[in-house]
Order: sequence, then structure tokens, then C-alpha cells
Amino acid sequence: MNRAPINSRGLRQRLKTAKGRSTSSQAWLERQINDPYVRAAKAQGYRSRAAYKLAEMNEKYRFLKRGMTVVDLGAAPGGWTQIAVERVGDGGRVVGVDIQEMDAIPGALLMKLDFMEASAPDAIKSALGGPVGVVLSDMAASATGHRETDHIRIMALCEAALEFALEVLAPGGAFVAKVLRGGTERALLETLKRRFTKVVHVKPPASRSDSAEMYVLALGFKT
Repeated sequence: MNRAPINSRGLRQRLKTAKGRSTSSQAWLERQINDPYVRAAKAQGYRSRAAYKLAEMNEKYRFLKRGMTVVDLGAAPGGWTQIAVERVGDGGRVVGVDIQEMDAIPGALLMKLDFMEASAPDAIKSALGGPVGVVLSDMAASATGHRETDHIRIMALCEAALEFALEVLAPGGAFVAKVLRGGTERALLETLKRRFTKVVHVKPPASRSDSAEMYVLALGFKT
């Protein structure tokens, strides 16, 4: 991705308080307008600031390569899919999957599916048409505010994504999935270490420091 450096400096903007707007809504809006990644995404045509999370991880670990096939689970609104399309080039294939409708992304096939439905994995496999170089999962359940419940729910999505990845990845492929601070469950981590040559937890700079999210990255899939 050819992009200008993200500059977090500059004058902070404040919004005038709108009638009926809650304090939390006011704080969220101010954070958005002052977030350098939000500004950069708007300027550079990415659908979300999350695009930079994937770009930063790939800059360090180089798992997205020209000509490969990539599947992006939990793709909406499409920032990760956009980065994947850029990285694999015209000879590659990118399939984005989400329960929400997404506007078309040139170079990608988008599928409106609930990945947790029993029929979804087979439908995605048919669309992929063969082995996959990278399985990406930025899937997240709606937050409940209860830490243990949120952790269990997001780990269930991560486990489902890994089960799918083990079925579709080509030898040497990579798996990237969102988890929460505290890392990956022991059983899941053991599976990753057994089936991949390298497993790390990553919190890219674009991930907000006050967020509990981080990512597990597994490289070098072993069949």
C-alpha cells in the first residue's frame, strides 16, 4: 500500500454539543474526527481505519503475496478486503464474507452469508475454487460489556474460523484472526502451534491502545 505516513499530531478539534447527544456519543464523535487513521482512510479511499491494521501486520510479516487466494471473514465494511486486493494483484483472488450487505469492491467477490450457519463454509469453498493462501478473520460479536462473555463469544468465532482455515489452506498458508487481550485459549493455541511453523500475537499500531483487541497470526501451515 503506497500511503503517506499517519500523523497523529495537529490541533485537536472539538464538536459543539448537540441537543440530545449523550456525553458518550459526543466523546466518540470527537475521537473519530481527531483519529489520524480515520482521516487517512477517508483521504486514501479505504472503507475503514481497520484497513491499516491489516496493512501494518502485513508490512511486518509479509503473508499477503501476489497471485494468491485470500478469504476475508467478517469483511464489512471492506477495509481488509481492499488491502488484500491490492496485495494479491490482478492474478490473485479475494473473497469477502459478511452477514451484512457490502458495496462492491473491484477485484473481490463479496458474499452475504452468516459464517456460523452450517451451510456457509461449503458455499465459501465453492466460491474459492481451490486452496487458499491466507484466511483472515476480523469477525467480532456484539459487545455485551461483560468481559468474560465477550471473550467467550469472540473465541468461538476464532475457533470456527480456524476450523475452516485448516480445511482450505494451502501448504505454507497463513491464518490471521481477532482475539481479545489475554490472548488465545490454550487448546486453540496448541492447535495453532501444531499446525503452523510460527504463531504470534500482534497488536498493530492502528489498533486503539484502549481497545482489548489483538490478533493471532499463524504462518507456515503444515498439512
